[in-house]
Amino acid sequence: MSMTTNPFAVLGLPERPDLDDETVRAAWRQIAAATHPDREDGGDLARYTQATAAYHELQTPWSRSEAYADLTDQAWVHGLKAAYPDYFPGHDPGIDIPPEDIPQIVVIPPPPFWLAHPIYWLVNLPARVIHGRPVRMLIRAAVAVGLSLAALVLIPGQIAAPVLVAALICWFAVTARSDLAPPPRL
Repeated sequence: MSMTTNPFAVLGLPERPDLDDETVRAAWRQIAAATHPDREDGGDLARYTQATAAYHELQTPWSRSEAYADLTDQAWVHGLKAAYPDYFPGHDPGIDIPPEDIPQIVVIPPPPFWLAHPIYWLVNLPARVIHGRPVRMLIRAAVAVGLSLAALVLIPGQIAAPVLVAALICWFAVTARSDLAPPPRL
């Protein structure tokens, strides 16, 4: 709903969310018949367009309740709660809260999934190992450890030894994934 147009007022209807479909349709038809551009006098295109937009905005019970809620929200923000005594029960029209004193609701979004993903992965890792192929993973880990130790013993003090160990660790991490059970669904 736009901030300036009240669809109930455009159709000449009372501002109530419990209007029935036929009441809204009859109000629109009356305005449409009087303002349609195909009339002999040319009609009133602006009024017809505004009435048609208001009718589409109030066409269903859900949309009427949404339009009414938008009007009451505007009344709350602008300090006009006395205009909707049914919506603001117990409101004393003599006491209006200035808009700047209305508490603002701050919604804190949850952290992005990628921040929680490593924690989720680590928590579920033991279950994935147990339900996967643990013996095959142990054999693969033993091969990676044995080759790493052999590299450190055979070429000590060389830059190739840590590079080879890092490559073996990466090999284990990449190939061990096939031995894990599928992760649980979120």
